[in-house]
Amino acid sequence: MQGHPLVYLDNAATTQKPSVVIDAVSRFYERENANIHRGVHYLSVQATDAYDRAREAVARRIGAFEPAEVVFVRGTTEAINLVARAFLAPQLKADDEILLTVMEHHANIVPWQRVAEETGARIVATPITATGEVDLAAFRELMNERTKMVAFTHISNALGTINPVAEMVAIAKERGLPVLVDGAQGVAHGPVDVAALGCDFYAFSGHKVYGPDGIGVLWGKKRLLDAMPPYQSGGDMVERVTFERSTYKRPPERFEAGTPNISGAIGLAVAFDYLRDTVGWETIVTRENTLREAAEAALAAIPGITIHGIGAHRRASVVSFSLEGVHPHDLGTILDSEGIAIRAGNHCAQPLMKVLGVAGTARASFAFYNSLEEVEQVAAAVMRTRGMFA
Repeated sequence: MQGHPLVYLDNAATTQKPSVVIDAVSRFYERENANIHRGVHYLSVQATDAYDRAREAVARRIGAFEPAEVVFVRGTTEAINLVARAFLAPQLKADDEILLTVMEHHANIVPWQRVAEETGARIVATPITATGEVDLAAFRELMNERTKMVAFTHISNALGTINPVAEMVAIAKERGLPVLVDGAQGVAHGPVDVAALGCDFYAFSGHKVYGPDGIGVLWGKKRLLDAMPPYQSGGDMVERVTFERSTYKRPPERFEAGTPNISGAIGLAVAFDYLRDTVGWETIVTRENTLREAAEAALAAIPGITIHGIGAHRRASVVSFSLEGVHPHDLGTILDSEGIAIRAGNHCAQPLMKVLGVAGTARASFAFYNSLEEVEQVAAAVMRTRGMFA
């Protein structure tokens, strides 16, 4: 890239895909391509079986109680919009509150904001501590009789902080409140067990977890999904249609109007199998922690560097930093000229940037396929950049 070997450190934005995932998607289009559910011919039956097996596989990998709790969507953003519209909006009224945290991605702010604006409800944001962690005392204190929904991220995409999800869910459940967890970053950095977490909804995107683009999952407790009206309407989510009225299928089909991303679902299931069976979650966690710790040490040795959220007790392989006197976009552009891909900007977390007192940060995010040599390369490039601006 730019005449240099690629050093890809933008894994929090999207991960590179293993060949088994690419091959699975390609094989579907080469050998099984057909629409699902409505066909009686051989290819349609094969495609339907593959799609249903993918749902079953994903359900197993995230600890769902049954496959019907797994709704295939385009990604985390659509999953949160679905819950905001189909679950929360019908029961929301003026002066109700939706409790978030200041570290949320815009995808876990704006959908709630929209339904709040339409109903007269309001958003309440839990502050973070100086170490970049959710202030659990404030989190508990902010819940009251007006709170109707609690939503927060599993892992901050901008800081790498791993939130104590099970503890936060338990606090919300003391008041009987429904909880959605934004798992966009969570699924890529370790095994997820939604039953153990205790939440009501868990949302994530396939492309963050080494799977295809345009596929994601909303997991929801079956009793809640059963009570929710359709989010979108059209073909394949209906049982019977007349010009007078229509009746709808049960979840998950109720929320999957139209032709779904069949190949994406298949590829996502293969990605989960690859991470568990070929690489291994223990290997992934150990490798990513080693890379993060090495990157933090190397960058911290550079004068003028501030690493944001470094004091958090549990962190994923995300290192978000500022270099004194250098705009993050300038830093990202210079590193790009040396073949190093990082992310620079507000990371779709503008409220968090305001709390940190910065316009944006540079972010290096690591995957198990990165190396210690690449850590050294990015640190050396940042040091050279500092010299240029000095």
